[in-house]
Amino acid sequence: MAMRQTPLTCSGHTRPVVDLAFSGITPYGYFLIIHLVFLIDIEHGKPMLRQGDTGDWIGTFLGHKGAVWGATLNKEATKAATAAADFTAKVWDAVTGDEVLTLAHKHIVKSVNFTQDSNCLLTGGNDKVLRIYDLGKPEAEPQEIAGHTSAIKKALWCNNDQQILSAADDKTIRLWDKNTKEAVKSLSFDASVSSMEYIPDGEVLVITYGRTIAFYKAHSLDLIKTVDAPASIHSASLHPDKDFFVAGGDDFKLYKYDYTTKEEMESYKGHFGPIHCVRFSPDGELYASGSEDGTLRLWQTAVGKTYGLWKCVLPGKFT
Repeated sequence: MAMRQTPLTCSGHTRPVVDLAFSGITPYGYFLIIHLVFLIDIEHGKPMLRQGDTGDWIGTFLGHKGAVWGATLNKEATKAATAAADFTAKVWDAVTGDEVLTLAHKHIVKSVNFTQDSNCLLTGGNDKVLRIYDLGKPEAEPQEIAGHTSAIKKALWCNNDQQILSAADDKTIRLWDKNTKEAVKSLSFDASVSSMEYIPDGEVLVITYGRTIAFYKAHSLDLIKTVDAPASIHSASLHPDKDFFVAGGDDFKLYKYDYTTKEEMESYKGHFGPIHCVRFSPDGELYASGSEDGTLRLWQTAVGKTYGLWKCVLPGKFT
């Protein structure tokens, strides 16, 4: 008989958790605690830094004067970036919590993403323009890439930071060449894309729209496969080993599918409201989900394994 999931619930938020992101596994983090990673969950104007494997609160980034729509950490967990409704993106020192830069925009900012070397920041938002900021030259004007006809919801670096993937409310995903600033390819859908995840290892793009979870080759935007879920899906995440993926959406449930066969492996009620975001940790040992109910929950990939705060003392028994 399968063991029941016992999630770690991080409550105390007053607003829906709309976005989350993991850092990589850092040398100092690994030294402090096994598989130490960090994630950001979003409240109204208050991005929060937590310990990834336990959900313990570390600190809050204070400074935005509007809803925070997007946040990210660099792989080393030394820098954080946030995108907000106050027409700014901010860069933070993730160790001290200090604000490093404020980057003014012309409209609401929805997405932020660091290059692999953390030297540049990519932003996108309601003014339909992608911007590339050189963080070493904050006074310089950003490079701009235009082409979407509606607000940009997500923008990500890919192909060793030589290309950019963007998803917008115009129901398209576009692949851009960083140097020419031209669109290499574009995909159109019958519904707005609700989430987009880029997996560098294997160059896989995971997107959700309506009830569909779709997988594409990131370099070419060629379709790999699609899976239809029982409800409208807001977010999906592929396990680092690409064995399976998880998804969550309007029916408060989390779904787990076999990536190869596309068969549903299990489903269970994950929250008391629609699930806005779900992501695997970089080591693949857990996945995090954020919801309209104001909670962040951490779920074990292998139920019953001693990991983080999950202490398995007997089969099926937890402390």
